[in-house]
Amino acid sequence: MDEGQGASAPSATRATRRVALGISYRGTAYHGWQSQPAGVATVQGALEKALAAFAVQPVSVVCAGRTDAGVHGINQVVHLDTDLHREPFSWVRGTNTFLPPDIAVQWAMEVPMHFHARNSAEGRRYAFIVLEAPVRPALEAGQVGWVFRPLDHAAMEAAAACLIGQHDFSSFRAAQCQSPTPVKLLREIRITRCAAPRMPLAPGSPDAHMPQRSPVGAGAPRQAEPAANIYWRFDFEGQAFLHHMIRNIMGCLIAVGSGNQPPSWMQAVLDARDRDAAAPTFPPDGLYFLGPRYNEAWGLPNVTPALAWLPA
Repeated sequence: MDEGQGASAPSATRATRRVALGISYRGTAYHGWQSQPAGVATVQGALEKALAAFAVQPVSVVCAGRTDAGVHGINQVVHLDTDLHREPFSWVRGTNTFLPPDIAVQWAMEVPMHFHARNSAEGRRYAFIVLEAPVRPALEAGQVGWVFRPLDHAAMEAAAACLIGQHDFSSFRAAQCQSPTPVKLLREIRITRCAAPRMPLAPGSPDAHMPQRSPVGAGAPRQAEPAANIYWRFDFEGQAFLHHMIRNIMGCLIAVGSGNQPPSWMQAVLDARDRDAAAPTFPPDGLYFLGPRYNEAWGLPNVTPALAWLPA
């Protein structure tokens, strides 16, 4: 992923218009955003195929930020160049006709020819949703990360604080990263505990950590319900991100939150500028590209209805 790098340039043949699109997608079934050789399913490949079917001509797009396999998009922004005149919502409905169910165009706007989906972005936003539960998720598989040990909110916030600002993030950079520099500006990490345990019992009562179900029938034994699920949301905003940077930071935050490392360890990892100093890369499940930030003068939507689906 860039988590912040772009893709191939659109064809400018006979192009007289530039159109920006907002795309939402579930990345579980795809080998990332960027087009790959025939037979490899990617979000860009599916989108360009659908656009070509609607436009009845080849269409290429530039995206605001590439995503890796399994990573989801809430408001991925792309631009394309075309000589066709279509009403904005025609691009939405027409393209969606040819897209699979897990990819959808959310909005379309004609933009000036000097707008660029990647280069005009002033920042990029991601969210990681993590389920804290004693058993792994099933219905939410692929849509949330999972930990079974309780996480320490204060410890994770203390560890994250040293990462804010402009730093050399070599310790959080994948070996295959193509960025010319490991120095990036990380503006914010916000950590939110999104849900409290269900049916809390009074402190000191028996099995206060485990809600109880009422017995059914005379003499039926009490049965313990599964422990309540807790959702954590980790929001990241930066100018741009290195390949796997967010997932590598997440691996370290989880190591601190679960008590395997002290908060001060994060500073040592950052200072080491060595990938081997950090924790293993956290799986992509639960990582969402919320979208880029543009100057308000462009008039582009910052959110889509899909954003409301995430725990907040």
